[in-house]
Amino acid sequence: MASSTHNPAVLLKRILSLSEATPLLLCLDSIPQTANYLINEIVHHSRNTLNLETIFVAFETLNKPSYATHFIDINEVSGGLPKLIETLQSYLPSPQQKHSNKRLVIIDSLNYIPNDKLAQFISAVASPHCTLVGVYHKDTPEVDIPALDNYPSSLELLQFMATTILNITPALPSRIDEESLKYELEKYSIPRGLNNPIFNLKLINRRRSGRSLSYDFQIDTNKHLYEHVINNPEEQENEIETPEMLQGLTTFNLSTSTKQKMAKDQVALPFLEAQGLESHGGAIVYEYEKDDDYDEEDPYEDPF
Repeated sequence: MASSTHNPAVLLKRILSLSEATPLLLCLDSIPQTANYLINEIVHHSRNTLNLETIFVAFETLNKPSYATHFIDINEVSGGLPKLIETLQSYLPSPQQKHSNKRLVIIDSLNYIPNDKLAQFISAVASPHCTLVGVYHKDTPEVDIPALDNYPSSLELLQFMATTILNITPALPSRIDEESLKYELEKYSIPRGLNNPIFNLKLINRRRSGRSLSYDFQIDTNKHLYEHVINNPEEQENEIETPEMLQGLTTFNLSTSTKQKMAKDQVALPFLEAQGLESHGGAIVYEYEKDDDYDEEDPYEDPF
C-alpha cells in the first residue's frame, strides 16, 4: 500500500544511496531486463558515501567492475560456501563494532547458492554496517531436491528475508505486448528492444513498524530520473491537490504553488532518518536559536 506522507521518489533515492537501513536489498530480474542498469544506479548514488567499500561476489561476472574495492571470483574460491563466507567476513567489520565504515556487498546471482544454505549465508553477511545487494534471476529454474519438497523455494525465502525488494521488468516497446513477449521467450527467442536503460520497477519496502510500502516506477538510468507510476485511479485522485478541496475551510490560503509542491516532494521526513537509528528509547531534542531567551537556573523555563 502506498503512503501519501512523502514522495515515493525520495524513498527510492534514499534506498539507492544506501541511506535507508536495508541489510538485504533483493533485485529480481529476468532475461528481458537484467539488473545491470539498476546495480550501476545504486553505485552512482552510493559513491558519495564516505569511506564506502564495495565487495563484488562474481558467480557470472568475468571481469572486476571499476567501482569494486574487492573482487571475489567464486571460481577461485576453493572450499565451497563455508570458504566463501569466511572470505567475505574477512572484508566486513565485526558485528560488535558500533562505529565502522559502510560496506556494500554485491552478489551478481543468488541462484547459485543452495536453497537450504541461503538463510545461513544471508545471516552471516548482512549486518548493520553492511548492505547486501543480491540479484536473483526469476526465470532460472531451481534444482528439484526431493528432501526439500516441503521447504520454501529460494525466491520465497529471499522475499521473506529481504527488507527491500526491487522487481525489475522491461518497458516494452509499442510493437511488443506481454503475451507476445512470453510466447517468444518460450521459444528461446529474445525480441529486439529489450534490456534498456529505461525500465519498470516495483519497489516493496518494509518498515520497522511492520508496514509495507509498495510503489511502481519507470526508471531512466541515463538521466537518473524516477517517475512514480500510479496504476490505481482512486489513489491518483487522492494524491492530486485541487483548490476545490480546500475551499471554504478557512479564510487563509491553504493551497500550494507548483514550486512549493516540488520543494515539499524533495524533503526526506524525520521518520525516514529514524529507520537507520539503533533501537533505544525515545528522546526529545531541542536546538536553541539565537533569539531564545532561556535561563538555565530557572526550572520553570525548561523548554520541555
